[in-house]
Amino acid sequence: MINCIIIEDAPLAVEKLKNFISKVPLLHLVCTFENGLEAFDYLQTNTIDLLFLDIQMEQFTGLQLLKALHTRPYIIIVSAYGEYAVQGFEYDVTDYLLKPYSFERFLKAVNKVQAEMSSTSIIPSISREYIFLKTEYRMVRINLCDILYVEGKGAYLHVITETARIMTLLSFKEIESLLPSEQFIRIHKSYLIAINKIDNIERNVVKIGNVRIPVGKSYLKDFYQRLQ
Repeated sequence: MINCIIIEDAPLAVEKLKNFISKVPLLHLVCTFENGLEAFDYLQTNTIDLLFLDIQMEQFTGLQLLKALHTRPYIIIVSAYGEYAVQGFEYDVTDYLLKPYSFERFLKAVNKVQAEMSSTSIIPSISREYIFLKTEYRMVRINLCDILYVEGKGAYLHVITETARIMTLLSFKEIESLLPSEQFIRIHKSYLIAINKIDNIERNVVKIGNVRIPVGKSYLKDFYQRLQ
């Protein structure tokens, strides 16, 4: 679970964020603030994983808040002004949502946060037990132990379990950052597999259930080294 807050002074923008957050099981909205000063006071005594932060606010702007915070949570800037993007990324923000933004774009930003948290073990339950994947307009929870393999088809990835085929717009790079490397390995430009689901290997072809998956030439050495 990612605990988040909204720092935004426009009521309609707040409602949009609340609506999008409510559709993502991974996110838990703790509270909202109309200005950066109130949020700064709150963050001095409370731990939050993620800020959805507007830039242009009265009293205390988003950039002033970023400068004032000694320890920053993950930050997704939400702004109608693209000219602040460079300044924002100087503070290591995870993503920059330019208004108006779609739910799909919102999910992409949240996925970046999830991937960064997983890679740094801030939320180890995600890296060890399950992940959330965006598919269409939902975030779907998938237990890692259920994944057989991931197959790339065109612009999409298909995550295959024993009971389902889940399609997502994630790239291989993005999904590899979510999956623990000790359990999963890329064996082909179009395939990533769960090591413990391999039934047998013959002539550089991996068999998982009734599916035969070739090991690409550029992946052979690393694959067999991992098996040893």
